Amino acid sequence: MKKLLFVCVENAGRSQMAEAFANYYGKGKLIASSAGVKLADKVNPVAVEVIKEKGIDISRNKPKLLTTKMSNEADLIVTMGCGAAEICPGPFFKTTVDWELEDPKGKSMEKVREIRDEIERRVQKLIAEL
Repeated sequence: MKKLLFVCVENAGRSQMAEAFANYYGKGKLIASSAGVKLADKVNPVAVEVIKEKGIDISRNKPKLLTTKMSNEADLIVTMGCGAAEICPGPFFKTTVDWELEDPKGKSMEKVREIRDEIERRVQKLIAEL
């Protein structure tokens, strides 16, 4: 079973949604987790709301700090667009892909829905390629 790790800065929006979609669509095929390098206090409530519209509940999730163990155990690490900000250490890991997604923090519900839909499309494509 493949292990995916989604990494963003605060582990509050993009990576939380990606983890949830990957575990939902990849059930039985993979195990996904997510983490951040500078944690938020909580998962972005707008991200929680927009993914709930897809029938997935992440309201009990908490931001998790990225560890070396997490990165070593992952078969693939996907950074969420924070590489450009030189905050995510993704390039130093083995197999890393950067999706260059906009951060949903402080964005409108409509914009976060667009980001959610893009994450969902990319996760489904990634799972199909595994």
